[in-house]
Amino acid sequence: MKGEQWEKEVSEALKGAGQLEIDNKQGRIIVHTKEPWYKLQEKIEQTGRKAVLAGFGGQSAVSIINTTGSDVDRCPIQGVVRFTAIRNDKPGLVVDGVVDGLTPGLHGIHIHESGDVSAGSASVGEHYNPRGSPHGSPEDDAQHRHAGDLGNIRADDSGRATFRFMDSILEVYEIIGRSVVITQQPDDFGKGGNEQSKIDGNSGERIACGIIARSAGILQNFKKICACDGVTLWDERYKPLAGGTRAQKL
Repeated sequence: MKGEQWEKEVSEALKGAGQLEIDNKQGRIIVHTKEPWYKLQEKIEQTGRKAVLAGFGGQSAVSIINTTGSDVDRCPIQGVVRFTAIRNDKPGLVVDGVVDGLTPGLHGIHIHESGDVSAGSASVGEHYNPRGSPHGSPEDDAQHRHAGDLGNIRADDSGRATFRFMDSILEVYEIIGRSVVITQQPDDFGKGGNEQSKIDGNSGERIACGIIARSAGILQNFKKICACDGVTLWDERYKPLAGGTRAQKL
């Protein structure tokens, strides 16, 4: 993004989103905002430009969600879930994300104890539960819910779930290296009246999962796609997959 025109158009698109810091020379913009990252991306891309998130402020983590289980040969489930610390001196996270390919309606979402996805979601263990608490609702206190009980997300008629909520007991450092799992059925928060409800809320088959990894801080995400050609994540969306023109500067 170069020149005064992009500055004007992107600034207008992000009007009301928060404080903007524009670097015209590098074609970058930093947004101080409470809005979800995907809303900012949508607003920027409505101007006809491509936007790549180059980092997240504060302590944060991210999980790339993919299909697993018996649905692996059906419509793929893909998405991103981000976790951002509300404050650095006490527990609490903002959880926000977008997941596509779901059946319309509610689906359970949980953090599991392991990040071993060698067998998909079958190898990630049970719900993250360091206190040995019963299964419950994300609204319950720490002694009456698994730490990994994040509740439900709702997919619309197109199969997309867009969500943003706060969790009061989790911290970023304790979830890195674990996994996020999405289930076929909604979570009944342990109120289903049977033994399975006390384990996972009768949320059914695990249909998608992803490892939780540390997320880059602001402007830290300039890692190379391929060391041989020097292409970064910022360049990738404009480059061919292979060939001599990949490394050419735009």
